[in-house]
Amino acid sequence: MTYNLPLVMMEDLTKVFRNGNVETRVLNGIDLTINRGEFVVIFGPSGCGKSTLLAIAGLLDSPTAGIYSFNGQGVQDLKLSDRARIRNQDIGFVFQNFNLIGDMSVFENIEQPLSYSKMKPSERKERVNDALAKVGLSDRARQRPGQLSGGHQQLVSIARAIVGNPTVLLADEPTGNLDSASGEVVMKLLKQLHAGGTTVCLVTHDSRFLHLADRHIKMLDGKLFEGEEHPFPTPVN
Repeated sequence: MTYNLPLVMMEDLTKVFRNGNVETRVLNGIDLTINRGEFVVIFGPSGCGKSTLLAIAGLLDSPTAGIYSFNGQGVQDLKLSDRARIRNQDIGFVFQNFNLIGDMSVFENIEQPLSYSKMKPSERKERVNDALAKVGLSDRARQRPGQLSGGHQQLVSIARAIVGNPTVLLADEPTGNLDSASGEVVMKLLKQLHAGGTTVCLVTHDSRFLHLADRHIKMLDGKLFEGEEHPFPTPVN
C-alpha cells in the first residue's frame, strides 16, 4: 500500500450515460482527493451526481473519462476480479435503502462479506460479534431485518460495512430513510468510527451533518465546489 498518496484521487473525471442518441452528463470534470483518516462530506441536492460519484469511488461503476487512483493505484484498467478484491478488502458501503437480505439473520447479513475470504469460521464469528458490539446490537444477532426498525436496520448495514475493517467507509445518504432521532444515532456512530481511524466519505443532501466533517464539499450539476461561498442558486420566494 502507498501511504504517502491520497487514498482517493480523481482528476478531470466525467461520467456520461447514453440512451440511444441522448447523452446525459452526470459528472463534469471532477477533481477530488480524500486523504487517509479524513471525514469528508459531499453535500448537494438530489440528482446532482453524488451517488454516481460515490459508486465510482467504490469501484461499483467506471468513469467515462478521467483518471481515478485508489490508494495510489490506477483503477481504470483493473480486471473485474481485482476490482472485486479491492471492494471486498478495502471499501465498506452504507446505502440509503440498507440492502439487507430479508431471509437471513442480522448475524448472517453482517457475516456475508467475509464469506468471500478464506477466513476461518471462528475468526468470522469474532469479527461479526465485534461489529455488532460497535453498533450496539449484540442482542439482535438472531433477528431478521424485518423485525427491526429502520434505524436499527441501518446500524446493521454499518456493521456489515465495517466487519472487514475497510480502509474507507462510503455512506450514500445513510439517513435518507430514517426519522431525525435515528439519523442522529447513525451519524454519531459514523463520527465514532472516524475517531477510531476509519476514513469516511459521506454524501448527503442534509446540511445538519456538515459540522461533523473535516471537510465538506458542495456539489451541483455534476461539479464540485470546495471553498465556494455560493455555488447554489439563490432560492426564489
